[in-house]
Amino acid sequence: MEPVYFVMAILGCSDDGMSCQQARVEPARYESAAKCNAAMGGVLPRHADLDFPVVGASCQAKSGRFAENRPVSRPAVRPGS
Repeated sequence: MEPVYFVMAILGCSDDGMSCQQARVEPARYESAAKCNAAMGGVLPRHADLDFPVVGASCQAKSGRFAENRPVSRPAVRPGS
């Protein structure tokens, strides 16, 4: 089973907060829902430029592997082969 991580979806909502749509996804990945929720207060102000009456966020679980930044090994090419 692949590891699970959490992303924060930034939502644009109507005045009553009942109708929302995903406007952005915060680029950070979180190890747990609790860490994602704890970061919300610091993240939401950065998205105040969205043109919605109400801006909110939702932490969503994703599965997959984190990208690793490491060199890719390639087989050596021999001259004349």
